[in-house]
Amino acid sequence: MKIYRSPFADVTVRDLSITEALFEGLARRGDAPILIDGPSGAAMTGAQLEGRIRACAGGLRARGIGPGDVVAIMAPNMPDYATAFHGAAFAGATVTTLNPTYTTEEAAHQLRDSGAQMLVTVPAFADLAAEAVQGTGVTETVMMGTTGPGSLEALFGPPLAAQVAVDLARDIVVLPYSSGTTGLPKGVMLSHRNLVVNVDQTAEIIGITVQDVTVGFLPFFHIYGMTVLMNCYLSRGAAVVTMPRFDLEQFLSLCQTHRPRQLYIAPPVALALAKHPMVDDYDLSGVEFILSGAAPLGGDVAEAVGRRLGVEMVQGYGMTEMSPVSHFTPPGQNVPGSVGPTAPSAESRIVDPETGEDAAEGEVWVRGPQIMQGYLNRPDATAETVTRDGWLKTGDLGRFDEAGNLFITDRVKELIKVSGFQVAPAELEAVLLTHPAITDAAVIGVPDDSAGERPMAFVVRSDPDLSEGAVIAHAAEHLAHYKRIARVAFVEAVPKSASGKILRRLLRAKVGEDMATGA
Repeated sequence: MKIYRSPFADVTVRDLSITEALFEGLARRGDAPILIDGPSGAAMTGAQLEGRIRACAGGLRARGIGPGDVVAIMAPNMPDYATAFHGAAFAGATVTTLNPTYTTEEAAHQLRDSGAQMLVTVPAFADLAAEAVQGTGVTETVMMGTTGPGSLEALFGPPLAAQVAVDLARDIVVLPYSSGTTGLPKGVMLSHRNLVVNVDQTAEIIGITVQDVTVGFLPFFHIYGMTVLMNCYLSRGAAVVTMPRFDLEQFLSLCQTHRPRQLYIAPPVALALAKHPMVDDYDLSGVEFILSGAAPLGGDVAEAVGRRLGVEMVQGYGMTEMSPVSHFTPPGQNVPGSVGPTAPSAESRIVDPETGEDAAEGEVWVRGPQIMQGYLNRPDATAETVTRDGWLKTGDLGRFDEAGNLFITDRVKELIKVSGFQVAPAELEAVLLTHPAITDAAVIGVPDDSAGERPMAFVVRSDPDLSEGAVIAHAAEHLAHYKRIARVAFVEAVPKSASGKILRRLLRAKVGEDMATGA
């Protein structure tokens, strides 16, 4: 068996919760700002954040919420996101993080599936929250960014002195949702140890220090922003300037004001930094290092960003099921097109997905202490994804160079990756088939300059007057914006195997032929 090990020393597996790890960083930042609200400039010091987390945890315990209970958070990035997240974690509860762009149906599914009892949100999403909690186990909704009854402040209680006892290796601290190749998104069970180890695997090698500050637009509900920004930065005593949503002008302005040394982005932002004329209007000279993750980034775009800004532009790799980081490029060690070597304490393999044998190029498998505990209530899906000896099958194809740098070349899975978010074709197909004039449908991902991929639907219609716009509009009523159909092709039949499985490779081939001929 050919195993690719990390060139870096193993990290120590520490016996502390993710919030105790966070408190180490907050103590280093004491009276200095550690979370800054980008739009308003309002700042929270390390001591203030720790006090709010302890008070939030105390209030939750006073309401009887602790180990075995689930608190849902549906909010944009804001300083008190960390208060709610770590308040629940310190109280021993599990946090499930919802995408605030979800439709009512999507939010309700996650609330039901996770077993959430409390929902923390913001006034802008009050109507969505009120509808989504119907028929779920949520008995209380708490509002951040406001005061009075029902607010986060009103939830606070006597500060909790110590972490509520949990099994660090097994108890689930966070339950983000990730789409599989079939059905609705599944809860990914991550323990305190998963998160703490991945923070340690990442932060030291990237070189985050107490002097650092970064601009955090990557959403905290997504594992990339959750681990790399909220937890890595704060646990090292570094500051984060939060953005509730990405706005290029605001992002550039905040970078000019706060002068971050390092930035963490996704491919659509890299494209803007490479090509948008607005970039020239701002002073980004403080930036030295930019890491792009969540989706593949073309080498030409990375090189264009590097040349334009005079920075080192690199890539990393991971997935929700790995907490998420498994490979990344440290400063000063960029290999163009690579996502870097294996993280400390982790191992990698390249496996032929058909035979299970070692291969020069094949499916990337990863094993290490950051690997998830499994999918919530889905032992079948867990067994399909994680082998008995702990190897997680990523579903991505790749190869290693002689120096141990990983290159991602394609995907085994059928997932569509839109701006770093995984979209299951089966979920979109199920929505399309609820339209009375659609008799069959198949969805694939097609290349998109800004998002990496966008969903394209192949539709069999019973009404010849059904238009592309009508199909797109129907899907938009039921799906978050990043899942929405970008293109529609009407076909006589969806190609399927003898067992009824959609032959997506034939659809991809058709799209490729059409692009080649200009059709």
